[in-house]
Amino acid sequence: MKRFLFLVSLLSLFNLTSLAQQANRWDLSSDGIVWDIKPGETHSDHIEMSGKKVSTVVRYKVAEDGSLELSRSIVWPLLRTIPNNTHASLTRRFSIDIPSLLIINGKNPVNGKVQSVSLNGVMTIISKFDPGVEIKRILFPSYNHPAFCELYTLKNTSKKSLTVEIPELKNVYKTLPENGVEGSYFPTLKINNSGTFKVEPENEISFSVSFIGNKTGEDLNLDVNKELSERKEFLEIINNQLVFESPDEVLNQAFHFAKIRGSESIYETKGGFMHGPGGESYYAAIWANDQAEYIGPFFPYLGYDIGNKASLNAYKHFARFMNPEYKPIPSSIIAEGMDIWNGAGDRGDAAMIAYGAARFALASGDKNVAKELWPLIEWCLEYCNRKIDKNGVVSSDSDELEGRFPSGSANLCTSSLYYDALISSSYLADELNFPKKDYLKQAERLKKNIEKHFGSAMKGFDTYRYYEGNDKLRAWICMPLTVGIYDRKAGTIDALFSPQLWTSDGLATEEGDRTFWDRSTLYALRGVFAAGETEKAIDYLKYYSNRRLLGDHVPYPVEAYPEGNQRHLSAESGLYCRIITEGIFGIRPTGLKTFTLTPRLPKDWNNMKLKHVRLFGEDFEISIVRKNEKLEVIITKGKEFISKTIKNGSTTAIKF
Repeated sequence: MKRFLFLVSLLSLFNLTSLAQQANRWDLSSDGIVWDIKPGETHSDHIEMSGKKVSTVVRYKVAEDGSLELSRSIVWPLLRTIPNNTHASLTRRFSIDIPSLLIINGKNPVNGKVQSVSLNGVMTIISKFDPGVEIKRILFPSYNHPAFCELYTLKNTSKKSLTVEIPELKNVYKTLPENGVEGSYFPTLKINNSGTFKVEPENEISFSVSFIGNKTGEDLNLDVNKELSERKEFLEIINNQLVFESPDEVLNQAFHFAKIRGSESIYETKGGFMHGPGGESYYAAIWANDQAEYIGPFFPYLGYDIGNKASLNAYKHFARFMNPEYKPIPSSIIAEGMDIWNGAGDRGDAAMIAYGAARFALASGDKNVAKELWPLIEWCLEYCNRKIDKNGVVSSDSDELEGRFPSGSANLCTSSLYYDALISSSYLADELNFPKKDYLKQAERLKKNIEKHFGSAMKGFDTYRYYEGNDKLRAWICMPLTVGIYDRKAGTIDALFSPQLWTSDGLATEEGDRTFWDRSTLYALRGVFAAGETEKAIDYLKYYSNRRLLGDHVPYPVEAYPEGNQRHLSAESGLYCRIITEGIFGIRPTGLKTFTLTPRLPKDWNNMKLKHVRLFGEDFEISIVRKNEKLEVIITKGKEFISKTIKNGSTTAIKF
């Protein structure tokens, strides 16, 4: 056994060392990231950006000769198509090359060469063309309107005056009336600020393009400069709330970007604000995992008002389907809240909802919100209790992977979520002075049964089987670590970071398979921090963050591969942020104004901060400073509120 453990450690060290040698394509900039393109360099990528009524996947490629290929897949979630199902958002792809429409001194600009691409919540592309012009394009979604916008600035870099002709253009397309819930729609492409201009050397002119999702009889005229200001106002709000500061600038920036993606993908639907995953597929709809479980508990930390509204709205939508017979709540509520999807049966959705709603209620700090959500939480807990099988764990038809990989009749993920929901709900019941339930006793009994039923020696690791009959390591063995079950932490962590599971893109879903889903990697990293393996966790977090922020597919966490080709689904970004809040800082709400803090300060950091934390509706700062062999915890709210010195790895209770 000692020889085996030595070999495992050696392989894990080799694995991490080799992965750490990855080369970054992008560099950090003052407010984001930038790719400065070298002659002959070629690369392609895609990024999703969203507003309240539009989302766009921009695909871009820089060819070997420096030319740019650009297309925009624009999704209008509120323009519903028939059949009005999960995927029924009007979508159109536009590949029009705007610079090729210009006439400069009687000719089209030629020999375009991209100089740089930068990302900071908007996308900026700078190219040079003959005869002596530089064109900067800023691409972004409208914050309030169903439009994707592009602002073009043309600068004369030659030594001669240039005559620039910008055409009038308005292309209106009409969809078939029988294909739309509200009849025909009119996707419209418009160029604004057209005309003929004399541009002297070093001077510049601007014009804009908008891709608008019009309904019948509409003609939306946009001021694209105003739209850019509104987008930047949104980004400023996100930038200034829940600010993570550490000695590692890559982690700081990756956290910042994750806040953007997690917050922008909220749609103003008939059914209220609905956070949506995206990916050209999932809009104007909510899921028990993505919205209720992954990102819902995060928004109170960030304090983004629309995020909190969307999360509360999601839980209220699910609450509509409580029933006295305890039939399953649908996995997804779709079509702006007008329909449901439950094609995978019971995925453990009640456990997901109870877990997320209880954590959200505590983090909100609002007794009225907690009371409003309590019936849903209580119903979901009772549903899970009724699904306890002969082994004392929670049965379900599948898990959140919906049958893509086997999960048996009872899986580790569902029981772990139910365990955590019981703990959170016991705190909540105390806060609301409700009659005492035996939630803590149920949790203790479930914990023992998780150990008894799922605990297993798998491929030489003292870890968990994912379900009865499971004979391959699975990524979701990380789940107990995220809910405070550390009985098998050493073997589980070794298994997670072993060559059997860890790949260049994080955790493989199953040993021996190339499929990966970022969500399991993000859960695992949070769990490893929570379990106190800080140095191992920080090494892998640094690797993952560099790959996702500065590698070849940037700048956000992704959904999966090969399915979806690494779409930038938004709730995964919420899971990234929770690595910081719940993993590195170890924040766990225990009441409507109380939380515990278990900071995990890496050994080569002397300090770290979370500024403008909005937990409980407050606005405070958490500062962790190394003080000899101990840590100084400083909570600042206006002025210094709490100062404690604790042992590294110990837990302290905070009360407002």
